[in-house]
Amino acid sequence: MSRWTADQMPDLTGRRALVTGANSGIGLVEARELARHGADVVLAVRNTESGEAGARRIRAIGGPGKVTVEALDLASQASVHALANRFEGQLDILVNNAGVMAPPRRRETEDGFELQFGTNHLGHFALTGLLLPHLLQAPAPRVTTVSSIAHHAGDGTVCEGNPAQGYDPQSSYGRSKLANLLFATELQRRASAAGSTLTSTAAHPGVSATNLVASKDGMGAVPVVGTIAQWGVRLAFPGPDKGAEAILYAATVAEPGSYSGPTGFRETRGPVGEARRSQWARDETLAGLLWERSEELTGVHFTL
Repeated sequence: MSRWTADQMPDLTGRRALVTGANSGIGLVEARELARHGADVVLAVRNTESGEAGARRIRAIGGPGKVTVEALDLASQASVHALANRFEGQLDILVNNAGVMAPPRRRETEDGFELQFGTNHLGHFALTGLLLPHLLQAPAPRVTTVSSIAHHAGDGTVCEGNPAQGYDPQSSYGRSKLANLLFATELQRRASAAGSTLTSTAAHPGVSATNLVASKDGMGAVPVVGTIAQWGVRLAFPGPDKGAEAILYAATVAEPGSYSGPTGFRETRGPVGEARRSQWARDETLAGLLWERSEELTGVHFTL
């Protein structure tokens, strides 16, 4: 099999996609490629000024898809609900892409959740549930949730939501990405059980040279650490175009319930293929418990 690239994406004319965190990095590439292949794309971003700049970059390429920007702060359940309330019409593709990585000190969302668990998982859980009626208007809706090789650092305490006691940046990030993968898997299980047409997939980008490591919400909270980490990643790993390949594959052609990622050195780079799941990521009981806990914390319930 030849290496899969974004050029092999199907024609998406007439479809509508929403990508979270699409103002830069991998998310911007995802939005660009979806639009280039014909989809109308919503860039759902916290910084709308940056989002509009990203939209202009996509439009300048001249793809057929329409590009718009919507405000979304995944660290605010009120913001998630506000976007869902504004959204109108059919949604064919939802890419749960945005994320926060490893802030050195424990921080909380405005709702009192640990920042990574609240943003990476609970924000996307609520967004997906609230947009579900729009997804189910589409003939073949797809939800892709972005996890990470860091999910291997997650464990069975994922349902605790990264409590204050014993906070560790990397393991807390790993648990949030494990939550992403468990959510994607459980969503497909529930969709299949309900006889729904919805497809849920997961993917990870490997290690990609983006601004995530330098974000002030993550390692960039200590500027020197963020700068060093960002330059180190740029020297050693591919850019966002390659990092986006597995997510685009998952969002358009991958099999229901699949988990895609680079297949090169320790899944950090290379051709797109099946990614490895940790023991905890394969635990169906844990996935069900996390789902129930997420419903309790967000108040969002799915009707498939």
